[in-house]
Amino acid sequence: MSEAQTLGDAIGAGLTVRALEPQAGGESDRGHTHESACLNCGTPLTGSHCHNCGQAAHVHRTLGAFFHDLLHGVFHFEGKVWHTLPMLIFRPGKLTREYIDGRRARYVSPLALFLFSVFIMFAVIQRTAGELDVGKDGQAAINAGMSKGSEEVEKSLKVARAKRAEIKARGGNADDLDTEIDRQERALAAMQRLGGEKLASTGFSILDEVIDQTKSNPKLVLYKMQSHAYKYSWALVPISVPFLWLLFPFSRRFHLYDHTVFVTYSLSFMTLLFTAGMIAEALGVDIVAVLLALVPPIHMYKQLRGTYGASRFGALVRTSGLLVFALVALTIYLISIAAEAGAG
Repeated sequence: MSEAQTLGDAIGAGLTVRALEPQAGGESDRGHTHESACLNCGTPLTGSHCHNCGQAAHVHRTLGAFFHDLLHGVFHFEGKVWHTLPMLIFRPGKLTREYIDGRRARYVSPLALFLFSVFIMFAVIQRTAGELDVGKDGQAAINAGMSKGSEEVEKSLKVARAKRAEIKARGGNADDLDTEIDRQERALAAMQRLGGEKLASTGFSILDEVIDQTKSNPKLVLYKMQSHAYKYSWALVPISVPFLWLLFPFSRRFHLYDHTVFVTYSLSFMTLLFTAGMIAEALGVDIVAVLLALVPPIHMYKQLRGTYGASRFGALVRTSGLLVFALVALTIYLISIAAEAGAG
């Protein structure tokens, strides 16, 4: 996450510069150029932007303006984000339909908003979740504990078996003792499996490798999974779009582009919702985190109705299907990330 930290530091520096130099790139003319022709293509200027190439008529040449461009260009801050977020939260269907229909000037694009949401989420994860404090020393302690536990169970089994042999030698009934010995034998087998070199095979070589790596060095695997999840977060969009298409198969009214916009805005909201839940949990407000878990189906329903003009019943049915598809898509994504982390 070093890239994210670097970018965050740059944004902080930009805000500091704007505070120290509030007029830079703003109302003052200091640092502006006043040309009559576009500096990019040479076309005569007739407005605030070149009508040929689209470049701004006046070029800002101050340090504050440089960081202002960073904020505006990377995150589409300024007014757009404050128009987009309330619509995304309260009227997701209208936002999606407006963007699909071409009324986009007031809104942040779906992909830019999604990337921004992912950036925020992983920044919060890094601050709130911390690192899994299990390295070689931790794993050694786990193995030592398993070994000690196994020794205790083996001693108990030895005593129980001797007692069973004694009872049977006298011709007595040892059924209860047999049941206890069987329970202890299963417990011992489980301890030996957890403390051994490999866990039981899942039947999938890639997953078996990930499990083995997780057992030997869970801290490293967690770091690699976080890194790959951040790097390949965009893959959730193409994974999810085909599932949404299944809700409107062979429709001539709606196309893959419509579904892509829907999915990307929906993922943006879910990412921000998950981030809010992590913050609430970190602050100890668990009830808020629980309540936030009830929001996704409501949001999906509202977005489906507004985007596709579905009836109440149709939106409810499709929301149920979308919840299942979302779980399947997320599972595919997580398995892919785990496999990539294992291979890496």
